[in-house]
Amino acid sequence: VQLQASGGGLVQPGGSLRLSCAVSGFTWDYYTIGWFRQAPGKEREAVSCINLSDGRALYGDSVKGRFTIFKDNAKRTVYLQINSPLPEDTAVYYCGTALLPALECRVGLYDFWGQGTQVTVSS
Repeated sequence: VQLQASGGGLVQPGGSLRLSCAVSGFTWDYYTIGWFRQAPGKEREAVSCINLSDGRALYGDSVKGRFTIFKDNAKRTVYLQINSPLPEDTAVYYCGTALLPALECRVGLYDFWGQGTQVTVSS
């Protein structure tokens, strides 16, 4: 199982950014992909997760209405669209995957991780 996260960078408050998570090495429809983030001195937290079979998604309370997770089956890629970012969204963003019986977005349930991509929100 391999996950490759990309797309991070410096973005101004109120701007937009799109993260990508390209995956390989497992049967696409069986898994859940999640985006998580970790700021300095803080624990890794869930941002959003998506069921690759039916596209159902969950969002953390702090990003609802601003972030959107979506997938491209043909490209085997999951995206996180970040709109109206805030300085508190600054973190290293990771994508992870898990084989779950139901859609959940808890960090401890995810087995495989990408390398992380830095998102910095600053004017």
